Amino acid sequence: MSSKRIVVLGGTGFVGRHLISRLCAEGHLVTVLSRNLDAHFVRYLPPGSQLVTCDVYDGAALARAFSGTDAVINLVGILNEKGSSGQGFRRAHSELTYIVVSACRNAGVKRLLQMSALNAGRGQSHYLHTRGEAENVVKASHLDWTIFQPSVIFGPDDGLLTRFRELLRLAPVLPLARPNAKLAPVYIKDVVEAFVRALDNPATIRQVYELYGPEIITLKKLVRRIAQVMGWRRLVLPLPDALGWMQAMIAEWIPGKPFSRDNFRSLATDSVGGIDGLHRLGITPTPLSARIDRLLGSADSRQKRLDRYRRQTA
Repeated sequence: MSSKRIVVLGGTGFVGRHLISRLCAEGHLVTVLSRNLDAHFVRYLPPGSQLVTCDVYDGAALARAFSGTDAVINLVGILNEKGSSGQGFRRAHSELTYIVVSACRNAGVKRLLQMSALNAGRGQSHYLHTRGEAENVVKASHLDWTIFQPSVIFGPDDGLLTRFRELLRLAPVLPLARPNAKLAPVYIKDVVEAFVRALDNPATIRQVYELYGPEIITLKKLVRRIAQVMGWRRLVLPLPDALGWMQAMIAEWIPGKPFSRDNFRSLATDSVGGIDGLHRLGITPTPLSARIDRLLGSADSRQKRLDRYRRQTA
């Protein structure tokens, strides 16, 4: 794989941090654009990368940042917004993508890798609707684009396992909206591998890849599994939709907005795939069950690591 100059938008997020490290390890030169320089994040940037201040909604500034670049990767996305108008989702997804596509054109950059979501354009949520709008913008361009549609992503310090672990830590009883929503969680390293393999492969141009794991699990069973792994006795209380909607309305007022009405609407559409994009890219998907103990750092897994260390040093 030849070394490339790559600009990443949304690189300070969960996927971005993992992807940047992998791209730099492959020898690429990576520029991460951000409106605010995060000194904490800068300290952890790997060699071969830099963080540059840029208003990504300024098309002219974006085109200048893209100049001389071989590829652009757009990872920008939000899961929640203030209020329920959908304005924040439209700005972060469809409007920004239009600006990115225009900036690529003006800077003479042909290659664009776009992060989307499984079921983009389906369902009733602003999140999925605007992800679909963004995909339409990319597909209508004359760029050499590739779109990735992941299910929920799990990995170290993710927003899935980690979030529910912390909720379960605090609550002996956890009321759960949309308990029967189906998920096919995909491992962060598999998502990163998909981006890396597509970057230099002409066969992936103008292709959409669904990225999902090999195991389908309901939200209720996932949360109960997390409690089991941690060794906690917890009651996970499935809520009917009427109460789940009320929970979402209340949760929107909690700092950090752990759950929202739009999340509730998104969960009405099962996050499971139909055409295995990882298989198409030659990637064997990692089962959630093979990683969950280590990722959660359960008492049992910590003891096993301690026992292994003692055997190695004996």
